[in-house]
Amino acid sequence: MTATPDQKLRLDKWLWFARFFKTRSLAATVVASGAVRINGTPAAKRSATVKAGDTLTFPKDDHVRVIRIEACGVRRGPAPEAQALYSDLSPPVRKSNDQSTHNPAFEGKGRPTKRDRRMLDLSKARHLE
Repeated sequence: MTATPDQKLRLDKWLWFARFFKTRSLAATVVASGAVRINGTPAAKRSATVKAGDTLTFPKDDHVRVIRIEACGVRRGPAPEAQALYSDLSPPVRKSNDQSTHNPAFEGKGRPTKRDRRMLDLSKARHLE
């Protein structure tokens, strides 16, 4: 089966085909919550149709994804096939600089020693005061 250029597909099905969500029901839940936008307009139903050239905006994990649909696809195939269905327009995700979880004394050199652990507990207790 091959996809035609003017083919339309249900939004929840396309999100599942493109492997943004593990199950189709999970994709349908996100669409039904009103979190997905098609060309800037909130998708009202799971059955909203999308076609090549449409732009989708939706939350995924801890950031917002902006995707341009390149093709509709005909099945949920392997990852390289799924990645050919869209172009990612999202800005690159930046890693947070959350210093509260960083332990400068422990640099990833195995498990902390008992002394390191005591120092960490002491610094946490001082931080809470």
